[in-house]
Amino acid sequence: MTTPAQIPPPRLPVSGEPLGDFTDGWLANRRLSAHTRAAYRRDVQQYLRWCAGREVDPLRASFLHVNAYARDLEATVDARTGRVLAPASVARKLSALSSWYQFLVRLDAVPANPVGGADRPRVARDVSATVGLAAAEVDAMLAAAARLEGPTAARDRAVLVLLADLGLRVGEVVALDVEDLGAERGHRTVRFVGKGGKARRRALTPAVVRAIDEYLPVRGDTPGPLFATATGGRVDRHAVFRLVRRLARDAGVPAWERLSPHSLRHAFATAARDEGVSLEDVQDAMGHADPRTTRRYDRDRYNLDRDPAYALAAARSRRKPG
Repeated sequence: MTTPAQIPPPRLPVSGEPLGDFTDGWLANRRLSAHTRAAYRRDVQQYLRWCAGREVDPLRASFLHVNAYARDLEATVDARTGRVLAPASVARKLSALSSWYQFLVRLDAVPANPVGGADRPRVARDVSATVGLAAAEVDAMLAAAARLEGPTAARDRAVLVLLADLGLRVGEVVALDVEDLGAERGHRTVRFVGKGGKARRRALTPAVVRAIDEYLPVRGDTPGPLFATATGGRVDRHAVFRLVRRLARDAGVPAWERLSPHSLRHAFATAARDEGVSLEDVQDAMGHADPRTTRRYDRDRYNLDRDPAYALAAARSRRKPG
């Protein structure tokens, strides 16, 4: 029987050798969704290519190298948008890199995390660059989805209603399997893995239930991806991006070319708060660990109609004797 003392320590990376295996080890030790894991892998690979192009040994890099890399990122044009990377995108890439280096620190492969002393871009916690949607625009998109025809119409309607009514992340939606649908205590439900690898469940609204029930007979009763392609594969996030923009265009939404599935998530948070749902309940529904993140999604939080001074004044008026 092998005792803990007999388990050999992991082999340390050596300067100059490929670090792919250690990146795999880092990702295996993080509770991440498949989409986040792929994004983090791309972020580290991008940094390693940058190092190779400048003959920088990643295991001997200092915060000065990371600073230089960050400035290059800030000047990089995103091929998808045609604009330089947003500060939030640069910050996310550096955050992934910091986590990677911290893993190497724990392995004693590097003496310190060089990202720790680097100059990261400031990102406002209560501001999001995602283009939002008004409640009426979401309604118009749902109406456009109801008019869809063709073999994928039922599937596409179900995807959009799920995004709009539950505010799920696009990665959470495309990762669903048919087995994730269920019923609990009188509620139709869906279970999924949220950000950070956390198992979550949500109740389905009547509109989502109708859309799913109309889609399932078309899909068939085979196990596997809930939202499947004609060949049985999983619908990917890029297809959902195209669907959202197409329906927004058909609905006459002015900013349709700049929308994303995340726009519906923002709209969910703002609409919920407008309807009086507490910040805590919206936070729980969206799976946010920090309430500041939820507030960032609430696009109408600066609406003067919501100033608590009005509620206090009204209460004082009610207390006055007739």
